[in-house]
Amino acid sequence: MKTETIKGVELAYELTGSGDVPLVAIHGSWSSHETWSQVAPELSERFRVLTYDRRGHSASERPAGQGTQHEDVDDAAALIERLGLAPAYVVGNSFGAEVAVLLAAERPELVRGLIAHEPAFVWLLRDRPEFTSMAAEAEHAIAPVLALIRAGDHAGAAELFVETVALGPGTWAHLPDGMRNRMIENAPTFLDEENAPDNGRIDLRRLKDFGGPALLTLGDQSPPMFAPIVRIVAAALPQAEVLAFAGAGHIPHATHPREYAGAVTTFIDKHEG
Repeated sequence: MKTETIKGVELAYELTGSGDVPLVAIHGSWSSHETWSQVAPELSERFRVLTYDRRGHSASERPAGQGTQHEDVDDAAALIERLGLAPAYVVGNSFGAEVAVLLAAERPELVRGLIAHEPAFVWLLRDRPEFTSMAAEAEHAIAPVLALIRAGDHAGAAELFVETVALGPGTWAHLPDGMRNRMIENAPTFLDEENAPDNGRIDLRRLKDFGGPALLTLGDQSPPMFAPIVRIVAAALPQAEVLAFAGAGHIPHATHPREYAGAVTTFIDKHEG
């Protein structure tokens, strides 16, 4: 992997494909650029694809001290600019989808189009009476995961997160060894993300200035909190579509790669004419 140093932090990345349309893929918590391995080859046949390890994950540097979500936004913006990819279609999953949405809000000139799967903006549910219990349940489920990370049980934390927050009971044992190992390795950064003062916060009013097309996606087997979050974010965007993947959950690019890559390609082709 190649590296770029952004504000003193070394980020590892891969740039593949030679198409005219650039696509930047931002992974979620616990993960790395390898989460896109099942869709990147197909997407690279059509697009110039950037995948990278976010700060604190896998091959990228893990800086000391409390981080912020906006550091991730700044990293994405800097990579797009340094590598000459602006404006790019920006694809994100979970926490990476949050980064993608925030990038569209804060640096719209860098984002040609937005494709976000289940951004985890749980904060958006707290002030809506019909969803407050849902937000509380999500936060209650995450609390013991964070406690295990603080205690140094990264493997236990990763398994608990998968089984009770992200994918559902019995799924940890069926994940590939490489994915499980990456999650264990990156557990400390999940704690850092959850402790960040700006974690999951967005001023939806800023999305009105994003004039590009947006595709918000969800899985019909995902935890129930994601559906209202997707609807709320989509409603704040001037040009948004919503797509549900049948039979899929929180990581369709890994579990349903053909359908996911097809949806991304179809969306981009439609808007690139």
